[in-house]
Amino acid sequence: MTLPELQEAVRQMQEPGYRAKQIYQWLHIRKVQEFSEMTDLPAVLRTKLESDFKIPRLKIARKLSSQIDNTIKYLYQLPDGQHIETVLMHYQHGWRLCISTQVGCKMGCQFCASTIAGYVRNLTASEMLLQIDETERDAGVSVSGIVLMGIGEPLDNFDHVMRFLELLSDPAGRQMSLRHVTISTCGIVPRIRELADRKTGLTLAVSLHQATNTQRNKIMPVNKRYPLEELMCACQYYFEKTGRRVTYEYAVIEHENNNLADAKALAELLKHQQAHVNLIPVNSVRERNYHATRQSAQKFMKYLEDLGIHATIRRTLGSDIQAACGQLRHETEEHF
Repeated sequence: MTLPELQEAVRQMQEPGYRAKQIYQWLHIRKVQEFSEMTDLPAVLRTKLESDFKIPRLKIARKLSSQIDNTIKYLYQLPDGQHIETVLMHYQHGWRLCISTQVGCKMGCQFCASTIAGYVRNLTASEMLLQIDETERDAGVSVSGIVLMGIGEPLDNFDHVMRFLELLSDPAGRQMSLRHVTISTCGIVPRIRELADRKTGLTLAVSLHQATNTQRNKIMPVNKRYPLEELMCACQYYFEKTGRRVTYEYAVIEHENNNLADAKALAELLKHQQAHVNLIPVNSVRERNYHATRQSAQKFMKYLEDLGIHATIRRTLGSDIQAACGQLRHETEEHF
């Protein structure tokens, strides 16, 4: 519930309005797990809340801690028994959390493990928030940045994601600036434009991975619905509306998209964009014959730099625990 919704619920219970803010802060600031912990509420009200409402929980089904850095990967079990993944990463500026927005994914990108186990449902705003709560509680850290880049396509779950962002940034609650939030999308054009109109201040990351329609159609079915020409126009619209530069994610795949011709096509595609390219050596997935090395990514980055495109290689975290999204859920679902 948003604070106004909670205020209306409290009014219906014939309680004074200030009780709503007390409850809201117990949930979003103190992150209590039981109504009985809300000690400044009357006992009668706590009993009523216990009867009429619930505070959901996520169960840690598996937890993998990297031996080479501080990355922790969680496989969470939802109340309905489904599984999602959340990855905690440490950077110089603090802890960032990569969260899931759906159980599975329907986008069908060929190189991604998230889609292999199939799409089940959208996550609610509370299930997104709970990934933060449960991780902070277990790891004993405070998360300063959020990345919606786990399992699922965030813009395919637009309404729940927008509610999540509203709760996350609420001055009466967590107060996280949305400038510390990144949303990754494979390119759902109407939602990019709608997101631009909201002017939230967050960072938009677009999963590109190929620079021509012919090649992108092969690995990303969404491109058949929203081809690159439409996607680039939407990204330019996002920049013009928000002033925020779009990041383009490019998974470097050996013998697929990493030669000089590919770099020239990418430079041509982005020449009129305020663009930054984030290169990622593709993660190996058992069912797919895609692979890459950091050396091949570095070579491709040099091609781009020579063509005037600013690019970096994403820092690899948690490689020893398969920290890429979808791998752990897929492995778990195979055993059920």
